[in-house]
Formats: sequence, C-alpha cells, structure tokens
Amino acid sequence: MERKKTAGRRKIPLVKIEKHVDQYSTFSKRCSDLYKEGSELVRENDVDLGIVLTSPTDKTYAFVHPTSNAAIDRFMNLKTDFGDQIIVENSRNKVNQLNDRLNELDKREEIAK
Repeated sequence: MERKKTAGRRKIPLVKIEKHVDQYSTFSKRCSDLYKEGSELVRENDVDLGIVLTSPTDKTYAFVHPTSNAAIDRFMNLKTDFGDQIIVENSRNKVNQLNDRLNELDKREEIAK
C-alpha cells in the first residue's frame, strides 16, 4: 500500500508573515473567517460580541453584535437602559431572521446541485 503524498492536516506554527502581499491576502481570508465564526457564535449562543481588527495597511475593521454600545456595556458590566434593550432585542431578531433565510437559500442551492 502506497503512502499518502500530501501533508494532510497538521499544525502550522504561528510566525510572522514577512511578505506584505502574503500578509494582505492572509488577513482578508482570516478576517472573513473570523466574522463567520463570530456570527455563528452569536447565533448559537445568543451572546454579545465585539471584534476589532487592524489590517496590515492600518485600516480598522469591526464586527459588533448587536450594537457597539450593547457590547461595550456588557463588557464593562454596566446596566443598559430599557431603550437599548429594545434595540438589542430587535437587532437579535433581525439577525436571526436573516440567518434563517440564508440557511434556507443554502439548502435550496445544495438541492439544486
């Protein structure tokens, strides 16, 4: 029996990427993956989440759910007022509806294939 010629899944050490072109492409890939993971975490666990990233070109990207004020207040253990609670709940409901719609469209696409 022949051995596999691929490396397969293996742990890649975290080292600084020296080439700027590679940094840009890796950042864009990882950034979108992180946003997807954040969305999934929010969806499955009903949490408040804030992610702030700085790209190699010093642009700042943020993913906050449900609102930046709600995530910061939760982080600082401040009580939110009733108006903010309503905004947070509406944001959660809208995201849940959109995720349900996206999942439905993904299923239709899989069936069509």
